[in-house]
Amino acid sequence: MTLNPSAPQQNVPSPAQAPQNPQNPQNPREHPIEPARRNRARYLMVGGFLGAGKTTAVAALAQHFSGLGLRVGLITNDQGSELVDTAMLRAKGFQTEEIPGGCFCCRFNSLVDAATKLTEATLPDLFIAEPVGSCTDLVATVTYPLRRMYGDRFAIAPLSVLVDPVRAERIFGLSEGGRFSEKVLYIYRKQLEEADLIILTKSDLLDAPRLEALRAAIGAAYPQARIHALSVREGRELAPWIADLDSGEQTPRAAMAMDYAIYAEGEALLGWLNATLQLEAAEGFDSGALLRDLAGAIRDALGEAQIAHLKMTLSPEGGLGDIAVVNLVRNDFVPELSLTLDQPVVRGQLILNLRAETDPETLRNAVTEAVAALAQKPGGPTAVLEHLEHFRPGKPQPTHRDLGPAQG
Repeated sequence: MTLNPSAPQQNVPSPAQAPQNPQNPQNPREHPIEPARRNRARYLMVGGFLGAGKTTAVAALAQHFSGLGLRVGLITNDQGSELVDTAMLRAKGFQTEEIPGGCFCCRFNSLVDAATKLTEATLPDLFIAEPVGSCTDLVATVTYPLRRMYGDRFAIAPLSVLVDPVRAERIFGLSEGGRFSEKVLYIYRKQLEEADLIILTKSDLLDAPRLEALRAAIGAAYPQARIHALSVREGRELAPWIADLDSGEQTPRAAMAMDYAIYAEGEALLGWLNATLQLEAAEGFDSGALLRDLAGAIRDALGEAQIAHLKMTLSPEGGLGDIAVVNLVRNDFVPELSLTLDQPVVRGQLILNLRAETDPETLRNAVTEAVAALAQKPGGPTAVLEHLEHFRPGKPQPTHRDLGPAQG
């Protein structure tokens, strides 16, 4: 797969900026426009490993800032195409551009192009960018180059790296359970090493003693970052994170050391699969039950292969933006519906994204086997496969890499 872009860089027009007042983030009437930032769009990047809850958090941030009267543009990113994340965010009504075929670092020009398109369409006050979950070194390859080349147009917020606390407990040796190989974990740890803000996104999954032990372990390993524990789905403790995002620009420091050979090997251990299917059943089917059953069947077919993230959306024909969404972020977890549909579905489009530490053929076999089983169930829908791609990510080849303040 070719990761280096060939498109020329574009200049981004300068939208007006209206940053939030962190003292009262819920009240748009008390939302000043700081003169120093009036002519620059705010750029927020929300990273983190696969399954950390980035898209849910991005949607929550977008909803918050939109509620303050700000125009928000979203940019999603993936190694492949046909993204669940993009479908979900667009279904919520957000202006969203998708960058497929490589990470932001390797598609830097496309990232700038996406910002240009959003600017031309809606003149956003801020951009929220969600990079690939297996990507790291984002400070040196994305935010520093943005500051150097487009610093008059973007105010770069601190980099947030989101963390699934249950997975983190296992990685930090605080609990038992399946975990990835060391070269995959190299990427995970490097993501934390470059973070300005480490966000424990699903803190409701841990009791207070476990959460405090995890915070202590992360804080000892990565003292450069401020840690926030919150629950996006419960809407709890988001305000301190939002205040940090709006407290100023990212503080430049020397870029972290990176071994791109290990990074490439870690990414290559992950299998990637994206698929799109058309489903139809004359009597209609229960979308929630179908998504849960399909996710469970894929999980069982994968066996011991460590799932990073399995996510699916189901969009009914004529549903006017309605959508059902299911996520599975660990082998020993249950598929979880985050959005549901009230009525049976007669026909609709299913988008499936699967990432796991195994070879791509294993992913393909697991998905095709589980989909074929749908037709065997009484009343189950027929499934027509429209798109399927399965691969290992290519070697990261950043367009730019700035080493720190001397170059920024």
